Amino acid sequence: MLELGLPRSAPKKPLHILCLGAHCDDIELGCGGALLTLLARYPRTRVTWVAFSGSAERVKELKASSRRFLSRAGSSQVITHEFRDGFFPGQFSAIKERFEGLKQLGSPDLVFTHQRDEHHQDHRVVAELTWNTFRDHLILQYEIPKYEGGLTTPSAYIAFDKALAERKIRILLDCYPTQRRKAWFTADTIRGLMRLRGIESGSPTGWAEGFHAAKLLVG
Repeated sequence: MLELGLPRSAPKKPLHILCLGAHCDDIELGCGGALLTLLARYPRTRVTWVAFSGSAERVKELKASSRRFLSRAGSSQVITHEFRDGFFPGQFSAIKERFEGLKQLGSPDLVFTHQRDEHHQDHRVVAELTWNTFRDHLILQYEIPKYEGGLTTPSAYIAFDKALAERKIRILLDCYPTQRRKAWFTADTIRGLMRLRGIESGSPTGWAEGFHAAKLLVG
């Protein structure tokens, strides 16, 4: 498979990665493996991590998880909001104001976010506002397995080895005890999707995460 991507040597200026998630565990589920991979390659990277919904208990879980995922970041900022879970379309204007505030944090080199055609309404709002706010940026839309379904074949992949895949799973299961009662929140589900994307992408390790890249300028 044709490989395009970020430089393999360290860039002169630290990368800035912006991660956006509607709920507290979305970023880890959708791009946790990619994030661990990029931080291993570029340890000076700055990461801004934003979750738009979460109770005090869920935010506590997120902070424990993000500490482990971001342990190799050069610098990081974790931002949480308390928008009502499941009601994002009705809170659109207020969420857009928070997106406008993100512009003050500097221009990211890469944005991870939800897919625009997601079946979950909260995810769709975050995706729509991502494209509305960051119009000249590289945006990779991650995928999340869920009851509503909606998984489709990705257009981009980030590969990693099995040890890193297992690290992602371990952090998620360790840090999110409130999610374990959900039938889909299991090691098998998370592992299975990464294995499938590894097969599709022709990853030499057999493991990958898939993303939807709606626009790419090849320079």
